[in-house]
Amino acid sequence: MEHTADISVVADDWSLLSAVRPIPDINFERLMTYRLARIREQLSLRSIPACVLISPISQRYAADIRRWPLFQAHVPMTYLYIAAEGPVINFGSADSTNPDGFSVIDEKRPARSLDYFSGGPRMQDDAVLFAAELKALLRETTDEKQIAVEYVNPSATQALMNAGLRVVDAQPLMEHARVVKSEDEIECMRWSIAVAEHGVAKIAEVLRPGVRENQLWGLLNYANLANDGDWHDTRLLSSGPRTNPWGQEASDRCIEAGDLVGFDTDMIGPFGYCCDLSRTLHCGPVAPTQAQRDLYKRSYDEILANTALLKAGRSFRELSEQGTVQPERFQRYSSLMHAVGLCDEYPRIPFWKDWNNKGYDGELEAGTVMCVESYLGEYGGCEGVKLEEQVLITTEGIEILTQYPFEDRLLA
Repeated sequence: MEHTADISVVADDWSLLSAVRPIPDINFERLMTYRLARIREQLSLRSIPACVLISPISQRYAADIRRWPLFQAHVPMTYLYIAAEGPVINFGSADSTNPDGFSVIDEKRPARSLDYFSGGPRMQDDAVLFAAELKALLRETTDEKQIAVEYVNPSATQALMNAGLRVVDAQPLMEHARVVKSEDEIECMRWSIAVAEHGVAKIAEVLRPGVRENQLWGLLNYANLANDGDWHDTRLLSSGPRTNPWGQEASDRCIEAGDLVGFDTDMIGPFGYCCDLSRTLHCGPVAPTQAQRDLYKRSYDEILANTALLKAGRSFRELSEQGTVQPERFQRYSSLMHAVGLCDEYPRIPFWKDWNNKGYDGELEAGTVMCVESYLGEYGGCEGVKLEEQVLITTEGIEILTQYPFEDRLLA
């Protein structure tokens, strides 16, 4: 006798998006060459001869390495050495995984243990070997003794310093490298968004009283994996009273008639690119209340107003200062907007109220993709509304990349 789960997989006629629309034809050699050049440009601008990348996001960006990224995030099995003028060396067994087979990696070497799980008490000795190898690599291309390193444990940093190297943080240069997307990157992002919206459409289709939050979230996760996506940074889906305050992850709660159901995809999808889309749905068959409509419309108007502020050359301070201000009775989201690429990225624009504590200035660049955020729920209120759009900044204006429709019943 077949299990129900077996039957559901066999009967799946919806999840594979490529069955109904073509996957974009990505030129991976051009994509990866562009991304590596962006990193080297930042190294040169900062007069840093080389960097060591450990974050799985950075390794995916630099060399399309996709090996066990969530495990790599806490147990670093591999790391990349990138010279501003010199080789790209992969320490560890990972390699580029794109379907074209193109790689920017010039050489592979064994990796040292950079965490206690791998090295145990030998970790300190491995840190000394790690530092000596990097120092020798620097000597091959430069007399400079500075190196940028990201997400490494203190013993490795101390070993590098004891070896006479000046250690700087690699995260700023990587964030600035990733901020301007090529057209190939945008095509990757369009497909990731399409996959996410495909999953969202299934959520809306099956939404009814009695369905559990975890079941709805599972559909989005399933759609992502079925289309060769990666993971979700959060599990932000909540219903009814759990939509206020925002930030509660999917639970086993049964959704009831009349509930609002809000979610934020936070999806690292196909090609490694993020779809950061938020919507709030309404569960029938009862009609939305006037209070629900009013809250939704206020959040919708906030999204429209703040999206209209986006323009290449506009300062971060100007965006913050001109962003919408809601009455004090409303809880708001943690930021006005932020950039996105392989994950949430620099810059992050705070509300004007928070500028003195959280703000930093800069300018929007063409090729940046911004996520415009809104969450509204009254303090002590029973529900809240979460909405978010993903928007490309162009030389001519903006393009809203997320296409999933807003709720007509809540805007009526």
